[in-house]
Amino acid sequence: MRSLSVPAVAAMLVLGAGGTAGHAAVGGPPARSTATGDSTRICEIGDKRLTEISGLVATANGYIVINDGSDRESNRRIFFLDRTCAVTRAVAYPSRPRDTEDLARAPDGTVWVADIGDNNRSRENVALWKLAPNGRSPVLHRLSYPDGPHDAEAFLLSGDGTPIIVTKDSGTPGLYVPTGALRAGATVPMRRVGEFRLPRSTTSNPFYGFGTRLVTGAALAPDGGRVVLRTYADAFEFDVTGGDVAGAITNGVPRVTALPDEPQGESITYSADGRSLLTVSEIAEGSPATKPVVLGYTPAANPRPAPSATPTSAAPTTATPAASGGAGGEPRRSGWGAEKTGYLAGAVVLVLVTTGVFVVLRLRGLAARRRGRSG
Repeated sequence: MRSLSVPAVAAMLVLGAGGTAGHAAVGGPPARSTATGDSTRICEIGDKRLTEISGLVATANGYIVINDGSDRESNRRIFFLDRTCAVTRAVAYPSRPRDTEDLARAPDGTVWVADIGDNNRSRENVALWKLAPNGRSPVLHRLSYPDGPHDAEAFLLSGDGTPIIVTKDSGTPGLYVPTGALRAGATVPMRRVGEFRLPRSTTSNPFYGFGTRLVTGAALAPDGGRVVLRTYADAFEFDVTGGDVAGAITNGVPRVTALPDEPQGESITYSADGRSLLTVSEIAEGSPATKPVVLGYTPAANPRPAPSATPTSAAPTTATPAASGGAGGEPRRSGWGAEKTGYLAGAVVLVLVTTGVFVVLRLRGLAARRRGRSG
């Protein structure tokens, strides 16, 4: 997310009206068994091209990172870093990406870059860039949503290699997978295979309650046994069985690790040994934090929190791999509950405020025109 768009600001106002500053809007019960959020500085990224980092992957020799949809051509690269966070290689895209927001690395070393950002929800399709091990140029694959545009910043690969996009829909992000094998030069439709309702959180973050309701990154553990989603405030970790990543997120109960007060936390990954969660923040121009820092966190341990976000569908979701390469299962949907009331109340407040501003400006314009005629 490069900046807060008009829809994003409106969403923030609605959430702010429905909740309390510093807390999430009305949603699921508070998560428990949360790690303290203590972090360790791993390394500082000093390359001036890397200030808008939106994706992070750890390797045996260092890290891979990407920026979001930068206006600067030199920043639009897939960057390979050593263990000290120094850039060792940068791979350019063959054409300009729209808004690269996350990345994942397959067991064979293939790098997937998710070009899925859509702040204004206006894109007809989104894209994945696939870079072969030691490749010189990534290959573009396009996908389309079945239910209209979504903004998204989180991307995963399931146990069988199926791409999974996790949307940035407030409070209840959706999970989408391709309906068939990806083909360069073609647009492959996606289907919704599940959703996850974010628990309430009081973790301090720059965006207050708004920052606790949006998924901004995701990662799969090196052994495939755990998956993590993050917001601007927290990390939610699920256990994965049989490679069913979508099913783990949709039906599982997360362990929660606080990620407090990161400047604009949009990236998360596991360390190469799988023992730690690693994050890095996008640094806005003019920010006091002039260089991004890779931070390490110890994930929250058992006992697990009590169930706090059980969807209401009667039929459970299982993401069984399909012959076409997509994950199977039907969407499992959550009820609105009290969250709907909070959102509707916020929407009413927003409409009233907007109407009042319009009326004041209109009256001022009429008065000015009358003064002009009388002069």
